[in-house]
Amino acid sequence: MVESPSTAKSARIPVVSRMNTETVPSSSVESERQSRDASRALRLSLIVGVLMLAGKMTAYLLTGSAAIFSDAAESVVHVIAVGFAVFSLWLCMRPAVPRFQYGYERITFFSAGFEGAMIVLAAGSILFTTIQKLRHGFYLQNLGNGVFLIIAAGVLNAALGWYLVRVGKRNRSLILEADGKHVLTDCWTSFGVVAGLLLVMLTGWKFFDPLVALAVSANILWSGGRLMWQSINGLLDYSDPQVGHQIRNQLDAICIDLGVQYHGVRFRTTGRRQMIEVHLLFPQAMALGEAHRLATLVEERLSQDLEVPSEVTTHLESLEDHSEVHHVQHYTGRPE
Repeated sequence: MVESPSTAKSARIPVVSRMNTETVPSSSVESERQSRDASRALRLSLIVGVLMLAGKMTAYLLTGSAAIFSDAAESVVHVIAVGFAVFSLWLCMRPAVPRFQYGYERITFFSAGFEGAMIVLAAGSILFTTIQKLRHGFYLQNLGNGVFLIIAAGVLNAALGWYLVRVGKRNRSLILEADGKHVLTDCWTSFGVVAGLLLVMLTGWKFFDPLVALAVSANILWSGGRLMWQSINGLLDYSDPQVGHQIRNQLDAICIDLGVQYHGVRFRTTGRRQMIEVHLLFPQAMALGEAHRLATLVEERLSQDLEVPSEVTTHLESLEDHSEVHHVQHYTGRPE
């Protein structure tokens, strides 16, 4: 909804947000490239996850180690979470439809939250199994073979996690970043398990094994909690102060250059792009066509100057009688 600064107070003219048509083809190509990269990375993660699960379960069956079981339990979670992430990535790449006019991109926050919840569930499973082993007794065998399998899994997971986080940041994909961080957590878990088993082999004290399992469960519980908190922030439209500072700096420069005043800046992220709303103030004497031209320039320049793909919507207001026109108080703040 756009209010003409040169018409009566009751005149309201709807205007659709404008995008720079010159950049659409290149943006479309970039979006397709990002989609291919993300899909390739998730398929690789799923394949490696299944291999890791098979290797760790083999190590657990060989050794009977609670620590190795904790590592295998996290791999089960990883396979399930990646399967959901593949679905989420496919869904968020679909175009908007009349029933979902903003698209499906916010599924990325559900995906991160689901993965975090699965990690927390794995931690509970590890705690339960470890306590049962402590209560009923446990035995260890073939530790050398088990350690070798877990070391191999840890090295492979380290490479995979680094790759997923790098591709996720490059493509601004929360789904990939969440999966990569989970894989890196799994990697450190594996190395912790190896350290515990080496202590058992060196000292002969078997209780190092359940102690390591308990430490692993605490670590992945923290990791899962952080992912769930990140998901909640996204679903509640948390406004990142750093992003807000960048938007304000760009708006200040653009509006000073065009001689325009602004307020009422709000923004949120969908996971892959930012949605930004700006209220622009124009003199009553300015013609509607000129105000519309300047508003379009603000939208185009702001979306081009920001690092993250952005969709900018402006709302035109009269400078002289702004407070009189708005009978209900509305937001007029700016990012800090």
